[in-house]
Amino acid sequence: MARLEGKVAIITGAAQGMGASHARKFIEEGAKVVLTDLNEEKGKTLATELGENALFVKQNVTSAEDWATVLAEAEKAFGAVNVLVNNAGITMAKSILEVTEAEYRRIVDINQVSVFLGMKTVIPSMQKAGGGSIVNISSMNGIVAGAIGYTDTKFAVRGMTKAAAMECAHYGIRVNSVHPGVIATPMVVQEDTKAAVEEFSKHIPLKRVAQSEEVSNLVLYLASDESSYSTGSEFIVDGGLTAM
Repeated sequence: MARLEGKVAIITGAAQGMGASHARKFIEEGAKVVLTDLNEEKGKTLATELGENALFVKQNVTSAEDWATVLAEAEKAFGAVNVLVNNAGITMAKSILEVTEAEYRRIVDINQVSVFLGMKTVIPSMQKAGGGSIVNISSMNGIVAGAIGYTDTKFAVRGMTKAAAMECAHYGIRVNSVHPGVIATPMVVQEDTKAAVEEFSKHIPLKRVAQSEEVSNLVLYLASDESSYSTGSEFIVDGGLTAM
């Protein structure tokens, strides 16, 4: 039997990059998947490619109203939701002296508040389903320091994951965080950053950046019943960077 047979999942930021990789993997393993993103064109194209078990819903993850719409569409199409992957996020690489208040609040809203809204919205559906798994995508910078704003929010995701895991355990809902290192997504390997990424990869213990599928394999494990005794934990996929 497929590893996610009978599962209904919501994956945010799923139009491209890691989110799209997660969606493909979930569909391959038997899940019904609601993909959300602001990029409607790419999201719809991917959902069509993935077939009848995929549905795209345009979403601003910082909006409680949009979250309510996504859940309603998911339950209407596929039934109660038992997997949530909070994948949507943005990066920022500015000095604390350069970043504006507006920029700081924006990254907090997208990377941190959206995770809170997603869990708050979807947990009641998981209760109806009899349990579930929430996978919050943080970063290696939720373990060790990086740029201001990005690091702060990724540490917050790690903390929210632990708090929610303790609160939701008696519902049969597990909550874990995934901490990727440098991943070969379109945002990372674009032409103006490609050389810098290649140079940095020489300092990674495994001497390379990861492919999105390598993160998706870990997300798949956490979404599946194979990880039934894992909750409130960090799962790091960084080629050994945080072990240095």
